[in-house]
Amino acid sequence: MNSRMTSPWLIFLISLFLRLVPVLLTRSLGIGLDDMFQYDMLGRSLANGNGYRWYAYEDLQRLEPYVDFDLSSVDYDPNRGVLTSFRAPLYPAFIGLIYSITGVGATRFIVVRLVQAVLSALLVPLTFYLSLRLFPEKKLVAVIAAWIVALYPMLIIYPIGLATENLFFLLVLISLLLLLKAADDPRPKNFVLSGLFLGLAALTRSVVLPFAGLAVLWMWIILKQKRGAIIIAITFLVLVTPWIVRNSLLHNKLTGIESSMGYNLYVGYHPESDGSFTYGVSLDLISILDDADRDYLGMTKALEFIQADPTRFFPLALNRLGFFFGLEKRAIMYFYSNDLLGYIPRLQLLAITTVLLLPFVFVSVSAVPSLVITHYHSHLTLIYLFLVAYIVPHVFILSEDRFHLAIVPYLAIFSAKTLTAGWAPFTSRWQASVSGKLLIASAILVSFLLLVNWGFELGRDTDKIAALLGPNGNQTYYPY
Repeated sequence: MNSRMTSPWLIFLISLFLRLVPVLLTRSLGIGLDDMFQYDMLGRSLANGNGYRWYAYEDLQRLEPYVDFDLSSVDYDPNRGVLTSFRAPLYPAFIGLIYSITGVGATRFIVVRLVQAVLSALLVPLTFYLSLRLFPEKKLVAVIAAWIVALYPMLIIYPIGLATENLFFLLVLISLLLLLKAADDPRPKNFVLSGLFLGLAALTRSVVLPFAGLAVLWMWIILKQKRGAIIIAITFLVLVTPWIVRNSLLHNKLTGIESSMGYNLYVGYHPESDGSFTYGVSLDLISILDDADRDYLGMTKALEFIQADPTRFFPLALNRLGFFFGLEKRAIMYFYSNDLLGYIPRLQLLAITTVLLLPFVFVSVSAVPSLVITHYHSHLTLIYLFLVAYIVPHVFILSEDRFHLAIVPYLAIFSAKTLTAGWAPFTSRWQASVSGKLLIASAILVSFLLLVNWGFELGRDTDKIAALLGPNGNQTYYPY
């Protein structure tokens, strides 16, 4: 391979160019999902000096045709909106900072997207250096992993959306890299930085909280770095506690980083839900503007749903696992069916869809063998802990295919290891012991189950796919 093409920063520049292309092509595009409207409202409120509020009267008017909001339970200020704890604060603060510089006019989205393109491109060198931490003698693995992340289609187009993932992916990757650096270089500043970025990741999406706890235990128990574990924990708590205190004072009861758990459980266990985001069900609690009331009602109803039919619990969990590892087609189906992209001829649409869907199939299936048979060491254990701690909450709460994008950089590393290793490691593990045979059999089984999951998914959505490929596919108007 040309030595210039192995430089992580050259790959970064190429990946940045690729991400800027869709951003610039959609420079006049607005926003089209509820989450994006909410983040935009919060960002504008912060930029205007109104605090962490949303649903000012002007925003309510835009949404009145769809939702009948209940204003009776909150101290409502029509000019500033209502204080909220529903969303974690860091991503709204990030776009609010950009809005405070650019203003809140029509150009605000393009500026956010340009910044997000840079953040997304930074995943490339970070993946490269994380790979070297895991496999120091395997530079080629790091190079291939960096190229996979650079060329991964959904990561290229994701900066277009106003979504927490644009910040979350980066913060988690930095957190893991810093934790591994602290393991190799146990100086206090490395532990402080690890706790700092874990806290920033949690303030972006609180789903990372279980991993933060496991990371502290990993440092304490596996690496025997008790002082380091304490420093990480203290730094993390110093960062997240003020926001927890703020939310608790707001609702006069202990409240976490965000108060969306009840809502997510309600959607995830509703009798009409399949375990993923379900449009009609998702609107049931939106009209409640008191976050504490919505959270309590959502949790109460979710428990009632489970008690009314406990036999659904594990099938829903299995469904969510399937959705988590599903094909990345939900977003493209939504945007195309709602005529946001215009009409695309059938063959061209098939080609675009294939380009979007196949990379995850390739990366995940090729990652499985190395994930299973690579000889364990403390650094790898941290990656496995993250994968488990990140996947499991989605299995028991709510899941979508976009959630697996957070693990793509790590899958890319293991995929690259499989691609560079050849058959020799697998042959030797098979011949070495019964446990080796069991591990390889497990890898084959997992790969087979992934293929079955995708086949089932395509079969389930055959009618929708056929309609999308028809002459009026861009006007089928599927809900997200």
